[in-house]
Amino acid sequence: MGVTIKDVAKTANVAPSTVSRVIANNPRISEATKTKVREAMNKLGYHPNFSARSLANQNTQAIGVVMPSSGNKTFQNPFFPEVIRGISAKAHDHQFALYMTTGNSEQEILDGVIDMVQGRRVDGIILLYSRVNDQIMAYLQESDLPFVVIGKPYQNVEGITHVDNDNIGAAKQATEYLIQRGHRQIGFVGGDLDLVVTVDRLQGYQKAIERSGLSYNGDYVVHGEFLEEGGRQAVNQLLSISEPPTGLVVTDDLMALGILNALNEMGVDVPHDMSVVSFNNVMLAELSTPSLTSVGINIFSLGFEAVNCLIEKITDPETEPKRMMIPYEVIERNSVHSG
Repeated sequence: MGVTIKDVAKTANVAPSTVSRVIANNPRISEATKTKVREAMNKLGYHPNFSARSLANQNTQAIGVVMPSSGNKTFQNPFFPEVIRGISAKAHDHQFALYMTTGNSEQEILDGVIDMVQGRRVDGIILLYSRVNDQIMAYLQESDLPFVVIGKPYQNVEGITHVDNDNIGAAKQATEYLIQRGHRQIGFVGGDLDLVVTVDRLQGYQKAIERSGLSYNGDYVVHGEFLEEGGRQAVNQLLSISEPPTGLVVTDDLMALGILNALNEMGVDVPHDMSVVSFNNVMLAELSTPSLTSVGINIFSLGFEAVNCLIEKITDPETEPKRMMIPYEVIERNSVHSG
């Protein structure tokens, strides 16, 4: 006969109910008691039957993770593996499994989310993006399943729990970084304008330009995919202008890498001919040539804290919606020249 909770309780000299609470990672149980119970579980070779426990509690002990569309391209961007690493770390702490869904269109993603919600396959959902007028977020608002957004919702900001950076402030600071170093012709390379993060960073760029007394030039603003190819296309467009910018605010490191590669092929020197400030501060920012000055947004923390917020909502459905702000900082490297 297999080892039971009662066997663990006897070995750890605690009540069986205490063992159950340790397995559920109940915050009311002291760390000392948790350690004692887990040592007893390891000693006896006890493994919790999460399937049976989930059936008893009507919980799945799983979290749904909703990726943006074009999942095959999504993982080309280092942001997503890193945010999932943060999600996975916190989910593991609470013994939650991850259930991921994506699709090649918004409708495919919505179908996957509906399956998760109506099939009660997960206890809650994390959206890894925020779009303008997103039907998936609208559907989740109408459902009774807890969910958290990484990013800022386009509407009903106060009514949806979300984990975000101050993207307006971060883009403003990145633009001012170039202005303070003598640049007066500054371009902006953003992602899809359907993404709220792009809208916010563009707004921050515009604020910095206007408050510094510079003229806003719409020709200096280009949008593309958060991919290397998106950066290449953007820089080709910007350099075709009669007076191209001398500095660029690029809203994603992978796009910035495409820009660096394209400029190198054109014989444009970075940072002496063109300065670049990027976003996300993923590993390739440090490894690129030249290394990228980038706004670190603490991607791991975005994922980690999103799970924290979601488990709070799963545990207590009456938890009030909140916005958690993750700090950012400009990481100086070698892609900006003082003019």
